[in-house]
Amino acid sequence: MKIIKQINNNAALALDGNGKELVVLGRGVGFPKMPYELTDLSRVERTFYDVNPKYFGMAANLPRSLVLACAEITEKAEVELDCALNPNLPFTLADHLNFAAERLNKGIEVPTPLAYDVRHLYPRETELAEQARELLAQTVGLELPQSEVVNIALHLINAEAEAGDMHSMMMTIKALSDVDAIVEKDLAIRLDKESFSYSRFSMHLRYLIQRLASGKQVENRISGMLVQVKRECPQAYHCACSIADYFQNTWNWQCNDEERLYLTLHIGRLQEKNGV
Repeated sequence: MKIIKQINNNAALALDGNGKELVVLGRGVGFPKMPYELTDLSRVERTFYDVNPKYFGMAANLPRSLVLACAEITEKAEVELDCALNPNLPFTLADHLNFAAERLNKGIEVPTPLAYDVRHLYPRETELAEQARELLAQTVGLELPQSEVVNIALHLINAEAEAGDMHSMMMTIKALSDVDAIVEKDLAIRLDKESFSYSRFSMHLRYLIQRLASGKQVENRISGMLVQVKRECPQAYHCACSIADYFQNTWNWQCNDEERLYLTLHIGRLQEKNGV
């Protein structure tokens, strides 16, 4: 393995046997004069491929033990979620946690908005974040408050997205939370977020939000059914219209009749499950 550029004394940029660039972590790997051939590969603790060069400077200022712990968290998450995560995650998560540790040392704890929604919409990521919190305490002695579990989960959720778009993910969670509040107010119910009917409803909403945000909609083919459904389910239809108005006024997303129909049907199912 050829070490070609120092990041810090314990991290460096390297080329593998196929000439592919990677980041190498290991005690003292960045200390010798560059470039040089690293023949003792037992000194390598971790390797990272496809890391964005803009994170090299970040890596230089992070504790090695924290980056290694975040690499372990990433590996476990990829196995449990059965997907490839953004290769920058070990560094972005370590950077966040390093900053969180600095805040805690100063007695500052920042509350996380939408924590309840994240836990219910992304239970697997939240459970992995709980495990990550325990691992960080055991391996690097970083005792994080419970509020940081949601922040770790958000990093995992974001890393799952192909584009790694944190803004888009937070927008979706905010929109889902607002829609839940509209449904509870219009139907005068308390949503059971552990129920299958709610899970089905929130899944439909996630796909709807993704389509609306990208400017894509289902074809407006069966709007004639809307007249019948409106007559049979007036309260659910009114609620669907409230949601459509919210999308229009808050996000400038336009729901067509077909989307209103699907919303009405899903809200009708929620009504049935809640005995409304």
